[in-house]
This record gives sequence, C-alpha cells and structure tokens, in this order.
Amino acid sequence: MKAAIVGIAGPELLAEEVALFTALPPAGVILFGRNVQDPAQLRRLTASLRAVLPSDAELMVDQEGGRVARLRPPHWMAHPSAGTVGALPAPDRAAWLTGALIGAECAAVGFTVVAAPVLDMSVPGAHQGVVGDRSYAEDPQAVARIGRAMAEGLMAAGVMPVGKHCPGHGRARVDSHLALPRVSDNDLSADILPFALNADLPWMMTAHIVYDALDPDLPATLSPKVIESVIRGRIGFEGVLVSDDLAMNALSGAPADRATAALAAGCDLAVYCSGELAPTEALLRAVPAVTAETATRLRTARATLAARRQVLDVASLAAERAGLLA
Repeated sequence: MKAAIVGIAGPELLAEEVALFTALPPAGVILFGRNVQDPAQLRRLTASLRAVLPSDAELMVDQEGGRVARLRPPHWMAHPSAGTVGALPAPDRAAWLTGALIGAECAAVGFTVVAAPVLDMSVPGAHQGVVGDRSYAEDPQAVARIGRAMAEGLMAAGVMPVGKHCPGHGRARVDSHLALPRVSDNDLSADILPFALNADLPWMMTAHIVYDALDPDLPATLSPKVIESVIRGRIGFEGVLVSDDLAMNALSGAPADRATAALAAGCDLAVYCSGELAPTEALLRAVPAVTAETATRLRTARATLAARRQVLDVASLAAERAGLLA
C-alpha cells in the first residue's frame, strides 16, 4: 500500500482508476464535490472504491461545515461554519453536536476520515479566504477547546478527525491554494498552542507555509526541521501526519516530487487531490510503501476511534443543535 491519499476524477470510478489502484494501491482516496451527486450514488462509489482498495485503506472527505462542505443540501444537512459555532453561547456543545452530525452523515455513505477540525486561530489582518470563518476564535485556548469538542463528536460518530493545519495557518496573508505564504512573526506560541493541547488527536495535517522563525527555507509540509522539532517535538504529536493537498499552488515542482519530499520530511501520508490520472499515477509510482512506523500509527488511530465511538440518536442531536443555533 502506497503512502498516499489521492483523488479521483468524477462520480463513478473509471476503469483506468480501477487498474491504477489495483496495480499501485494507495493508502486512501479523498472525494470532493465533483465526486458527489446524492446519497445513493455516493454509496455506490464508496462501495466501488472498497472493492478495489486494500481493506484498511481510508476514504476521506473535507466536511468542516460552512463553506468547506462536499456533502450539501438538499441531500445532506447544512452545517454552520466554525466561526458561527465559536460565536454561540455554548460553542463547545454546538461543536460536539456538529461533529457528531457531520460524522454520522459521512459514515453513512462510507467515509472513514473527515478532514476537520480546523485548529488555526483567527488572526485580524490575515487572509480571510483561506481561514477566516473556518476558525473558531481568535483566542488559542478557545480554538483548542472548541476544536477538541468537534473532534470528539466526529469520533463519537465513528469517523477519524484530522486537526489542521499544523503548526498554524491563521497568520497567512495569502491563500496557499494560490501562492506560498510566508509568516515572519517570531513568536508563534499562540498559533502552536491549539495543536499542542490536541496533540493526542489521531491525525493531523500540515500547512503549506514558510515560517521564518522555524525554517526560513522550506514550507512546513516539506520541512524536516518543522516536522521533527515542532510538530513531533514541541507539539508532541505522535499520530498520523498527512500533508495538505499537494496540488495547491503554494508548492512547486511535479506532484510526484512534492509527495516524495513531504514523505522524506516526515509526513506519514502524502495527499494529492487533483483527480487527474497521469500525475496521480506518476505520484503513486514514485512514493514508497507505507512504513512500519506509519502502519503502527494508523492502527493506533483506529483503536482510538473504536474506543470513542458511541450509539447516536441523530434526530435528537439535530434538534438540539437547531435550538442552539436559534
């Protein structure tokens, strides 16, 4: 199994994708809006992926609530943004409920990993398009607490949460989807705190940002210094570390080269979301197999998830959240 999570082209699994995943099986597949039509179609697609992928491969989706949502009305619930949740009188409970409701919907159509919660601070003057209302608060303690609540809700529903974007995306002044942000602040203690307080989460995701105070030469995703000294060291994260999407324009070079660099820097899994067949094949040919250390982290994460799972009454949880939002 290759150390990568990759995208696919559309709402059905193509014959070429079946052949590729059979020959070079990835550790998982991530789906986007282009892959989603309705619950019946999505369940067929995830079943098709299950039939071709290794039994322990993950199926991942970005479903934070607010503007980052791949499952949308009318077939799925509308979920509030992190900023909306953070401004409520009872944000922790609202975050747990939102995590549980998102998790239940995602689990019902076959997903095992949800790329949330965002643990980035909201920083005045930073680029609002990339974080903005995806953040719970300006206060790092509040971000940590509310983000933890959402993660616990996701795990209660039986899906893996992913804390992102480590060690903190809130200060970025450009959108990393379009260009490489550089953060020149010397004191990043506040940014790092939400991740440190959630260091026991099973998965985290790196940021495509150059932090001058940590490594002035390489973005965190590609920086052994940031991953070893800050994410694994100062933050103390021991779980599964995945890259942010390697198709983003913050990075340069061929996708295969980006992926091998991210893995060499210390990421456990390289995430490449474009769904384009040729670069995806090149990437899967280039990256190594999942290491024994990563395999252990993946098993530990699944054990953590199994211990947190609960039996949920979705209707009553939805009614309770509606009351909080009202």
